[in-house]
Amino acid sequence: QVQLAESGGGLVQSGGSLRLSCVASSSDYNDYYTGWFRQAPGKLREGVLVIGRDGSRRYADSVKGRFTITENSATNTLYLQMNNLTPEDTAMYYCAVAQRLLGTARGFVADGIQFWGQGTQVTVSS
Repeated sequence: QVQLAESGGGLVQSGGSLRLSCVASSSDYNDYYTGWFRQAPGKLREGVLVIGRDGSRRYADSVKGRFTITENSATNTLYLQMNNLTPEDTAMYYCAVAQRLLGTARGFVADGIQFWGQGTQVTVSS
């Protein structure tokens, strides 16, 4: 088991930036994918940006060039820097640790054993 706690969400104007943080209770799942997912009202939860077990990044097409993911292994903290936000980025953002990723028509989702935070709301006004 690993507990995840997100923070940093809020209300921002279109074109603005936010940085989300996620603190993990342990680093026992270093061979899993760790990263960020989001769920907008009425839509399925989808992958945003994750780090693979080899350090590679997997992005949703819609966030390439705008979002970056970093991690501080000393504090078990994961960050999502979001720049040039648009109203389409409005969603509940979740930090997750997932055993696998599954490709979908829209991008990717978490698969296998998964651990989730409680989520942090990001709202982008036009």
